[in-house]
Amino acid sequence: MPIYVAAPKEQMPEEQRVALVPDIAKRLEKLGATVIIEKDMGKRAYFADADFTQIVENSEELYKQANVVLKVQAPTLEEIEQMQEGTVLIGLLNPYRDPEKIAKLRDKKITSLAMELVPRISRAQSMDVLSSQAAIAGYKAVIRAADLANIFFPMLTTAAGTIRPAKILVIGAGVAGLQAIATARRLGAMVEGYDVRAATKEQVESLGAKFVDIEIKAEGSGGYARELTAEERQQQQDILAKHIAAANVVITTAAIPGRPSPKIITTAMVENMKAGSIIIDLAAEGGGNCELTKANETIVHQGVKIHAPTRLPSETSVHASEMYAKNLFNLLSLMLKDGELVIDWEDEIIAGCALTHAGEIKYAPAKELVEGAN
Repeated sequence: MPIYVAAPKEQMPEEQRVALVPDIAKRLEKLGATVIIEKDMGKRAYFADADFTQIVENSEELYKQANVVLKVQAPTLEEIEQMQEGTVLIGLLNPYRDPEKIAKLRDKKITSLAMELVPRISRAQSMDVLSSQAAIAGYKAVIRAADLANIFFPMLTTAAGTIRPAKILVIGAGVAGLQAIATARRLGAMVEGYDVRAATKEQVESLGAKFVDIEIKAEGSGGYARELTAEERQQQQDILAKHIAAANVVITTAAIPGRPSPKIITTAMVENMKAGSIIIDLAAEGGGNCELTKANETIVHQGVKIHAPTRLPSETSVHASEMYAKNLFNLLSLMLKDGELVIDWEDEIIAGCALTHAGEIKYAPAKELVEGAN
C-alpha cells in the first residue's frame, strides 16, 4: 500500500520532544513515503513548519490521511478514535499500563509498535529508544546535580587555596549510568561507579571511574540485572552505605521497564550523608531507587536534597528529538519496500515490539493487564 507517514502534535503539555524532524522527513520521502505533519508539530523542539513539505491544520485531518503515525507519547483516547482502522502506530506506548488505551488500540484494529519493546539485540541497536534517551538523561542528571550542588565539581587551585574535587557515586552502569560517569569525569569530579552486573566493571573503569565491587554477580536477561536475594541485598547495602556517606552527589539509574525500581538507598543511608549532599534519582518513574524519592519533586531530608525528575530527555528537546526520530526511522525502514508498506511478521524486531495487531493484543503482559482491568 502507498505510505502516508504522519506526525501529530504531542498532547502532553510537558513533552517537548517531537517524533519527526526535517532530516528524517526528507529521508522518508526519498524512500517513497508522503510525509504529513500537523501545524506547529515541531514548534516545541524548535523545528519550523517551513522545514516540512505537507502541513495540515488539525489532527482530525491528519489522521484521515495517515496510515503510519509517529508519536513520542502514547496517543489519547480521542486520537485513537480518529485513526483509521489498520493504521500503523509507532511510539512510546506504555505497554505496562494504560489498559484502556491498549484495549482501544485493539478494538480499532490498530497495528501498534511500542518502542519500549524493541528487542535488545545487536541488529536493533539503531532502534533502541530506551538507550538513546537514557544517554541524554545520564548527561542531564550530572548537569542538574552541578546546578543544585553548593560546591565545585573539579579541583581548583586558587589564590585562596586548593579546592578538592567533588566525590560522585553513580549507581547503575547501564547507558544512563555510563553517560553520567563520563559527564561527571569531564566536569573534573572524582567518580565511583557501581552495578550488580560484574561485566560492567571494565566499562566503568574505561571511563576513568573507580568500580565499587561488592562481589555479587547478578547478570539477568536483556541486558538488565536479575533481582537480588535478601542476603545479597543486605551485602549490597552494607558496602554501598560507606560509599554513599562519603559522596557529595549520588546519581541512581537502576530501573527495569515494567517493574518497580529496586530500593537501593535506605532512609538510614540518606541520614548518614553529609548535609548539602545531593541524590539525583533517575529511576523515579518506577518508584525510585531511594526510599524517600517522590517523582518529579525535590525534597530535603536532614539537609540532603533528593531530586527525582522523570522527563530529563524532554528538556534537551532538539537532540532528543533528532535521536528519537532516527530510532523510529530505522524501525520503519524495515517495513518500507519499493515505496510500499510491507510488514514482515517473521522479523524478530517487528514481532518483538508489536503491542496490538488485527484486533489482538500481541504483547502477553499487556494482554493480561487489559483482561485483568476488564
